[in-house]
Amino acid sequence: MKNERNNLSERLLNFGVNILKLTNKLSKNQVNKHITNQLIRSGTSSGANYEEACGAESKADFIHKMQLVLKELRESLYWLKLLKKADITSSEKLQSLLTEVEELVKIVAKSIITAKKGRK
Repeated sequence: MKNERNNLSERLLNFGVNILKLTNKLSKNQVNKHITNQLIRSGTSSGANYEEACGAESKADFIHKMQLVLKELRESLYWLKLLKKADITSSEKLQSLLTEVEELVKIVAKSIITAKKGRK
């Protein structure tokens, strides 16, 4: 379990770093500034919220914090899809981030389902 936790923690950290790298390369116009601010917030907070979940005080607290992780990942997915659909960037990094966030959403959602089953 600890190895899985470390792996997810590392993936979320790398996701946040890659979000920062992508947004740093976008031109600094008004539209990109708005998207960048939103994406940086959601893309980096998912990892921070996961670290909080790892230190949860109870099963209910863990589930709540993991739901926050999932919420932030879904928001990141939205902003990344928006970048792609609006043709703001065609970066290869964008496609790899879309793939990674979709995988992270599935992992976190499954973790929440598993934790809820164990709570009953």
